[in-house]
Amino acid sequence: MRLVNSLNRVGPLTLFYLLIIVILVCQIIGSVGAVELTFELPDNAKQCFHEEITEGTLSTVEFQVVTGGNYDVDMSLEAPNRQILYKGIKKQFDSFTWTAAQSGIYTVCFSNEFSTFSHKLVYMDFQVGDEKPLPGVGEQLSAMTKMESSSVQVHENLNTIIDYQTHHRLREAQGRKFAEDLNSKVLYWSVGETLAILVIGIGQIIILKNFFTDKKTVSKS
Repeated sequence: MRLVNSLNRVGPLTLFYLLIIVILVCQIIGSVGAVELTFELPDNAKQCFHEEITEGTLSTVEFQVVTGGNYDVDMSLEAPNRQILYKGIKKQFDSFTWTAAQSGIYTVCFSNEFSTFSHKLVYMDFQVGDEKPLPGVGEQLSAMTKMESSSVQVHENLNTIIDYQTHHRLREAQGRKFAEDLNSKVLYWSVGETLAILVIGIGQIIILKNFFTDKKTVSKS
């Protein structure tokens, strides 16, 4: 009853605005040309990703090694004219932002050629261009209403939350992999110590037994 009375006092216009906010907040970001993926990079291997970018577009590439070896990888960014815009050697994570000086295909390459047996799991986020405003927000010439400003703020906060969740998931996966590797090393070390203790114990028993064993002497007649 209290809920019904409260809704009646709010009014249909306010409920409509609330519904619009919910719809805007629940929309998935699809207007930005972005590639976000996690891929496996084998040992002695190199993988490249290509993206067509127009001149004057602001772009950002971010990567992080999740698992494998020393958690490092080589990364290079090449412009359409073969100019190297960025080159990182044995980086665990990094981010690079640039403005395209010319239109064309930009290439991002990840190399694990320096590793002979360690596979790497690499996360990459390739964002091209600025995010377009929410539908219906900022299209009119007049200033944004308080409702529209709140919608934009909620949308930006949700984007920030998504970024934080992604980084926390990566750190969680990296920590879990490190803990599993450490657990395996401790297990193997414990098994080796157990075998060493058994061998030493058996050897000591045999040596002590020889100390208390009477040796029969044979006399020649």
